Amino acid sequence: MLDTVASFDRIGEENAFAVLARATALAATGRDVVNLGIGQPDFKTPAHIVEAAVKALRDGHHGYTPAVGILPLREAVTADLHARFGVSVSPEEVMIMPGGKPTMFMSILMFGQPGVDILYPDPGFPIYRSMIEFTGARPVPVPIREENGFAFSAEETLGLITPQTRLLIVNSPANPTGGVTPKAEVDKLVAGLAKWPNVAVMSDEIYDHMLYDGETHVCLLTYPEIRDRLILLNGWSKTYAMTGWRLGYAVWPGKLYDNARKLAVNLYSCVNAATQYAGIAALTGPQDATVAMVEEFDRRRKIVVDGLNKLPGVSCATPKGAFYAFPNVSRTGWKAKPLAAALLEETGVALIGGPDFGVCGEGYVRLSYAASTEEIETALGRMGDFLARHPKA
Repeated sequence: MLDTVASFDRIGEENAFAVLARATALAATGRDVVNLGIGQPDFKTPAHIVEAAVKALRDGHHGYTPAVGILPLREAVTADLHARFGVSVSPEEVMIMPGGKPTMFMSILMFGQPGVDILYPDPGFPIYRSMIEFTGARPVPVPIREENGFAFSAEETLGLITPQTRLLIVNSPANPTGGVTPKAEVDKLVAGLAKWPNVAVMSDEIYDHMLYDGETHVCLLTYPEIRDRLILLNGWSKTYAMTGWRLGYAVWPGKLYDNARKLAVNLYSCVNAATQYAGIAALTGPQDATVAMVEEFDRRRKIVVDGLNKLPGVSCATPKGAFYAFPNVSRTGWKAKPLAAALLEETGVALIGGPDFGVCGEGYVRLSYAASTEEIETALGRMGDFLARHPKA
């Protein structure tokens, strides 16, 4: 037997991929499966982005690139941030990453160690807690409550900070809830952080283009008072339907940038060259495909919320961002994970149980409406039939 270090016993996973695997296995047996579990757009990457990657390959961009990413792409990121938020970012602060998770991994690894507290949203993306526990730090959940519109509370968040706190993770628009934290609440959080100058912030803004009902994105880069301790996570996967391309970026404060670069050199060397040229085309080319995609998500969002609120024992707050609904199923009498498992096995509808996103997720399930209207309506119909047939006191 080969023994690994004990820290690997603490590392978790993202259960959406386990649900995807089970749904795929069921489909392989001939079952009709509707997968609303995985969080990726069901649209193709826009053609001009694909062509940019093909051209890069044909032009001979087959070798290593700098570990931090090619300069033209980092410049395109800074131009995009300036155009959208009016912030000035140097290309020397931008690092191109293979997706969003490496930024989470590096940020938490830099600050996490025994004796340290790291705050993270709960319910939230499961990799946050997984990586915190892996480092030996103490994970401190920041409750994300339905009664607060699934926005974080600045007062509650600040009340959890102690002298042991080294990193605060925030996410808006949020996975899994679709919650969007309003600017007034972000203002309060930033003002309160003045009392805690040794607390770094990692802001996961990967869904920043996906907002509805007139909501606008609050980018934490617009707060100069925390710029020297802010790590911004963003990327192309959701906005441009590029999940499989593995392309993201981070903006690092100067004192952390070289640490991140060294980790990149040790971990993955660089992001593949052709994908980086595709990233340039995405940021500098036409944005109409993204606009159309978000408009379609908005249409589906309304169908999902309306349909969920008609199911027995189910209520669903209207998500303001991302492409997830997080309905409350507590009145069905089912626990969330057994309900999600039964729906998959008996009806072929794949969802994610709320506890997979944290202890505050009990009583909820996550649905992705990055699926066709036909699939969504089929899933809602099957869920309604199941709940009518299997009520629990």
